[in-house]
Amino acid sequence: MTLNLADLRVQIDAIDQELLTLLNRRARVAEQVGEVKKREGTPFLRPDRVAKVIEQIQQANTGPLKSEHVAAVWREIMSACLALESPVRVAYLGPAGTFSEQAALQFFGASIEHVPCANFDEVFHATASGSAGYGVVPVENSTEGVVSRSLDLLLHSPLHIIGELSLVVRHNLLRLTDSMDGIEAVYAHPQALAQCQGWLTTHLPNATRHAASSNAEGARLASTNPAWAGIASERAGTQFGLHTPAHGIQDDAYNRTRFAIVCLPQTLPAPPASGKDCISLVVSVTNRPGAVHDLLVPLKNHGVSMTRFESRPARSGQWEYYFYIDLQGHPSQANVKAALAELQRLCAFYKVLGTYPVSE
Repeated sequence: MTLNLADLRVQIDAIDQELLTLLNRRARVAEQVGEVKKREGTPFLRPDRVAKVIEQIQQANTGPLKSEHVAAVWREIMSACLALESPVRVAYLGPAGTFSEQAALQFFGASIEHVPCANFDEVFHATASGSAGYGVVPVENSTEGVVSRSLDLLLHSPLHIIGELSLVVRHNLLRLTDSMDGIEAVYAHPQALAQCQGWLTTHLPNATRHAASSNAEGARLASTNPAWAGIASERAGTQFGLHTPAHGIQDDAYNRTRFAIVCLPQTLPAPPASGKDCISLVVSVTNRPGAVHDLLVPLKNHGVSMTRFESRPARSGQWEYYFYIDLQGHPSQANVKAALAELQRLCAFYKVLGTYPVSE
């Protein structure tokens, strides 16, 4: 018998009630888990546990829901349950509508307590001081390279990296009217202006470009003057009631930004090996012939792959440099442990910035 729309909606309503009952059952168990963790003094948030649960659910999924959609649903379920155990406060570059906020929501879920910050320094300060449990900062862009201020802050901060997220970044032109006519100025974060410079030169050659503290702040400024435009996410456009006369204006269609998730070691220690891990280091060596080459020898001898090597001035006035290195593997692996021990002996300065699962 063919059911009509009204009958199908009755079925969906009944299923929704069953789902609600099961979700609340899960939430009550999560509250009990929170009490046990409180007694034992163990961390409330375990990103590796979240990832494992989601992976198991995806493997059990028979459809018709797509696996990535199932993952998104379960992340929100776990985020809401965790909020009952202990609210998760996350600092990021604000205001609302930034890509940093989007990265925070994608990693932690929507049930976080938001701590928007005016700049990267404030993100680190809020997380190091304990006013936020975790911070989210961009560290690298596929078009413009490393985010220098984030690397500089990681060097001297007590925070360490416990996770990462690679976010597809689509920049949009936002303004009060749905037209590109009469735009005199464009406001955005310097990284966004750089990532869109080709498009801006071609389509808005006479508009001046102004740096804002964030893309969302650029969108807010655009909402105050009809002759101004901002470059930001669609979420920021919705937040400030703006039109989008041009979508996806980044010069690189596959533009991605890599975000680091940071916290104090006492908030969450380095996660266990996942099988797809990264170790981030910062080192310096004495200025002698072959010193940088010698850094690579322990990695080669022990079969450890290096995925990133960046230099930053040490600001000592002596033309000295710090080297930021990403390695594949986990310190619990024998070959990785041996390579790190040899590498440390060669360095004048050596600091592990974090060990964490690689973002897909």
